[in-house]
Amino acid sequence: MPQPRMMLVVTGDDFGYCPRRNQGIVDCFKSGGISNVSMLVNGSAAKEAADLAQRHNIPMGLHANLSEGIPVCHSLRQASTLINQRGFFHGKVGFRQALERGQLSMKQVELELRAQVQLFRELTGHLPHHMDGHQHVHVLPEVREVFAHVLSDLQIPFTRVPVEPGLHGCPALPAHLQRFYAQVEKDARDSIPVFTRYGIRWPHVYLGLTTMGQNMSVSNLQRALSHALAAGPPGSTSSSASGSNQPVVTAELMVHPGYPSHPQEGGCGEGPDDFSKSADRQHELSVLRDPALLALYRQERVQLCAFKHL
Repeated sequence: MPQPRMMLVVTGDDFGYCPRRNQGIVDCFKSGGISNVSMLVNGSAAKEAADLAQRHNIPMGLHANLSEGIPVCHSLRQASTLINQRGFFHGKVGFRQALERGQLSMKQVELELRAQVQLFRELTGHLPHHMDGHQHVHVLPEVREVFAHVLSDLQIPFTRVPVEPGLHGCPALPAHLQRFYAQVEKDARDSIPVFTRYGIRWPHVYLGLTTMGQNMSVSNLQRALSHALAAGPPGSTSSSASGSNQPVVTAELMVHPGYPSHPQEGGCGEGPDDFSKSADRQHELSVLRDPALLALYRQERVQLCAFKHL
């Protein structure tokens, strides 16, 4: 390939969630549709995921989870601010509500994040190359400071900053998702000075909110890539590809390929959620493996890579 215009990390989230998710992610990686994965260590199939990643040489980071399932840290499973009366995390909305009410202990957040990194290391034999947050919890107020401190202390170099160019002009998103994503983007922007202060890095551009589930198509991905290339490298606040005289855009595309979970099989302790059981996962898998998309990458000089290559 000629000199690339973009180095694109295509990250398959939720590796370890269930055997069907794992198999879909592996199939997608082998087909060239993704180049990187992010693992849920409290997922029911995390051990299988780690073994598959080693077998197929799949670059892997940690999908830190504070909102779904059961804590990894044993001392937090009995009584902690992070769990509800049933012993599970508070959920995507519940976690945010508890945070707003000042009910979450940041010391317990730190304990859980460190426990998840330690379990990742036990499963894989190495530290994660990158670490992001399941349901974007890592950019929330207070949490982002703890998150950045843990990454810096453990020398995990990369994270995710979910600010997507073209998000607000996307007609395919329903109003409730527009509102949620707008808040995610605000939280992500507010995280930038925190992550910068701790020396954490991230690609120039983030993609994936406008192309989730049924919204993923070759044309929508082409639109997202066009926005990313137009945005270009913003300066020195994030990583850049080395060894080049031409500015190369670095980007991460968040995706969720897989096969639909079987009922009662998988999850992080509560069973699989509706998105996991839906056809959306397999739809993403099909689009990501579409020869037309792989041809688009070549045409636009987009080179897929992992965080460790940035």
